[in-house]
Amino acid sequence: MTHAQGWLRAIPESFCPTALGDIDRTLQAIRAEHDVAIPLAIESGSRAWGFPSLDSDYDCRFIFIRPTAQYLSLWPVRDVIEVPLTQELDINGWDLAKAVRLLLKGNVAVMEWLSSPIIYGADATFRARFLALAHRVCNRTLVARHYLHLGEKQYDRHCGMQVHDLRIKKLFYALRPAIALRWLRLHPACNVVPMHFPSLLGECELEPATVGIIDDLIRAKAQTRETRLIAMPEPLEWLMAHEFALAHETFDHLSPEVPADAMAEADEFFRAQLGGK
Repeated sequence: MTHAQGWLRAIPESFCPTALGDIDRTLQAIRAEHDVAIPLAIESGSRAWGFPSLDSDYDCRFIFIRPTAQYLSLWPVRDVIEVPLTQELDINGWDLAKAVRLLLKGNVAVMEWLSSPIIYGADATFRARFLALAHRVCNRTLVARHYLHLGEKQYDRHCGMQVHDLRIKKLFYALRPAIALRWLRLHPACNVVPMHFPSLLGECELEPATVGIIDDLIRAKAQTRETRLIAMPEPLEWLMAHEFALAHETFDHLSPEVPADAMAEADEFFRAQLGGK
C-alpha cells in the first residue's frame, strides 16, 4: 500500500495495467462530469474477496460526495452514479448519504468497501473514520440477517437443485455468507466481518479437512474460467445448511432496531464530511 499525503492506494501486481488505467481515467471523468469528490474507490467482488478466476472482471465501487448545496436542494439528484458495463469493467458508486443510511440498516456492502484490501484511491482519514463509525453503530443482528438472506438466496438459486452441475463461482457466492455467519457467531463482540475470504477462514475454527477442500477450490477457481462446473462437496453442503440454521436460531428473535444515538452519530459523521466538498 502506498501513502501520499494521506491518500491510500493498494493495487496487486497481477492487475492488468490497461484495466487499471481505464478505471483511473473513469474515476477522474466522474469527478469532473458530476462535480463530486470521491474519498473512497476500491475493488469489490471476487478479486477483493480473494478467490478470482482467470476471467474475473474488475468491480470498482466508490463513495462520492456532492457539493453541500445539492444536499439542500428541493430537487435532489440520484444517489447512485453508474458507468455502462464493459466486458472487463463494472464501475459504480453510491452517494455518501446513501452509504451511511444503508450501513445502519446492516447492508454489508459498505462495510466490505471500507475494508477492501484493493484500493484504487482513498482518503486515509475518511476511510478510517467511516470504518470506525461502522464498528460503533452497525447492528449485529441486521448484519447477520443480511448475510443470511444473501446466502440462502444464492444457495436456493444456484446450489439447491444443481449439486452435480454447479458453477464454482456460484458455490462461493453461497459459501462466503455462510462463513461470515459462522464468524459472527464465534465473535459475539464484533459486527464488521473481514472481507478477504482466506483471512476470514483463518478466524472461523473450521476442521482442517474442510479448510483443505475450500483451499483446493480457491486454487482451482484461480486456474480456470468462472463457468467451470463441479459437484457440490458434501462437507460444504452440510456446513452451509448448518450455519444458516444456526443463524436463524441465533438472530431471528433479536430486535433489529437501530438506536437513536447511532443515527445521531451517523448524522454527525455525514455532516462533518460535507465540509470537504
